[in-house]
Amino acid sequence: MATHDVTNQSRPLVDYDVFGADPALTGALQREGAGWAGPDLERIGRLAGSEDAQEWGRAANANPPELLTHDRYGHRIDEVRFHPSYHELMTVAIGEGLGAAPWADDRTGSHVARCAKVIVWYQTDGGHMCPTSMTYSVVPAMRNNPELFAEWESGLTAASYDRRFVPAEQKSGLTCGMAMTEKQGGSDVRANTTTARHLSGDEYLITGHKWFCSAPMSDGFLTLAQTEAGLTCFFLPRWRPDGTRNAMAIQRLKDKLGDRSNASSEVEFDEAWVRRVGDEGRGVATIIEMVNHTRLDCVLGATAIMRQGTAQAIWHARHRSAFGRTLVDQPLMTQVLADLALESEAATTSAMWLAGLFDATAGGRDSHRNDDTARLLTRLATPILKYWICKRAPMHAAEALECFGGNGFVEESPMPRLFRQSPLNGVWEGSGNVICLDVLRAMARSPESTAALMSELRVTAEASPTMAAALGEVQALLDQPDELERSARSVVERLALLLQASLLVRHAPSEVAEAFIESRLGSGGGIAFGTLSPAADAGAIVRRALPLAS
Repeated sequence: MATHDVTNQSRPLVDYDVFGADPALTGALQREGAGWAGPDLERIGRLAGSEDAQEWGRAANANPPELLTHDRYGHRIDEVRFHPSYHELMTVAIGEGLGAAPWADDRTGSHVARCAKVIVWYQTDGGHMCPTSMTYSVVPAMRNNPELFAEWESGLTAASYDRRFVPAEQKSGLTCGMAMTEKQGGSDVRANTTTARHLSGDEYLITGHKWFCSAPMSDGFLTLAQTEAGLTCFFLPRWRPDGTRNAMAIQRLKDKLGDRSNASSEVEFDEAWVRRVGDEGRGVATIIEMVNHTRLDCVLGATAIMRQGTAQAIWHARHRSAFGRTLVDQPLMTQVLADLALESEAATTSAMWLAGLFDATAGGRDSHRNDDTARLLTRLATPILKYWICKRAPMHAAEALECFGGNGFVEESPMPRLFRQSPLNGVWEGSGNVICLDVLRAMARSPESTAALMSELRVTAEASPTMAAALGEVQALLDQPDELERSARSVVERLALLLQASLLVRHAPSEVAEAFIESRLGSGGGIAFGTLSPAADAGAIVRRALPLAS
């Protein structure tokens, strides 16, 4: 019927190179010392943009995990079953080195390469990146028990995904999860009530509960429990040494806003067998490096969400017309798309710069950076960028969705899933206030880190009156210690914007850097996306962000 002719509808954004179409990411890979990984990224980028991989992501979210507490005979089994698409995603992620593989790779830039892969592959589905991220992040903590780490290192760093629920020694590759927070405490893990009873050596039995246990089908978990000396870090394998299942009961799976392909659970321990990681009473100190690496991955995830939202919005606007012109050619829409692209490029550039700092402090490699300076910068830059990039992702996703009009609000579009995923990284590993207070603590405990960051910012601020004025405003806030906690969000936001501006001045085209500075730090922009100054070269900014391989 003529009334059913379909015209003026966009096509799905599939079969494109997610990596090659992102000049901010391709440039950063070279700049941060991992240019050798270009061929790998090109392969992963083409796969991520393929129709098959995009369908894996959709199907894994449409068919969330299922908890089986008992088998048909009544035996307690505590297993979670996943849709086959989830396993396809995990097979690629672990096989391409997005788990703990960089810790076994001495090449300069191995962690940078992984971070670029995370940004690319996250654009298929964010949920399965949770166990992938935790497997990567547990390594620095587990090294506090060298004997334990030696037993698990080869399995954790293997580029092999083994989905079977069997003891670790029978598997070709291993994954790790975390079980930290409890009902009564949340981020205040010192309020945890789970207790540990010492057996001998580093072996204990723990009893208690965890309100959030991510990826409960992992082969092992880092967790926290109270000893006589205080909060202590432990490693809990799913299987005991005698080959029986450990006493970890999965009570239920969380019904979450987004991240639905991944299982998050509530668990109880009934004298579960664990091994101590680090000293008794030093639980928080033991897990701090793990927390920093998961925060890095929060930055990468939020960055991926913004890049995907930008690509989807521009693609739609190029294939949809209204009032006689394609959307992308209409000045107001161009402003919106350019603003989204600015936010995305700032996130990508600063996330990959942060990845370079992590690579420089990973140990055992000849980095192109000064390790001591990198370590000082990492301590402040990690929470600063974690706060701001993750905070911007939901606003960005909402605006990108709005570019589709009603088409973006229906579940057949990729935008609702992207929007539901967007708040996750802001919540995980410390929500906004927790992160901002951590920045203040870092400034107080490590004045050298503050000095290193300020030095980094002054390099470009001296040539920009707008940046110099913004830096002066931050210094004025820092000079009022009695009001600092109240103004923590203002301080961190301003520092994040200055850092992103500084990096764009050095590494992005002038039209990108200038528009960012004027809209974020000057008077050339408003609060909502799409309020850039008329002087901004919006067309050039949009063309740079086109989701097409050059």
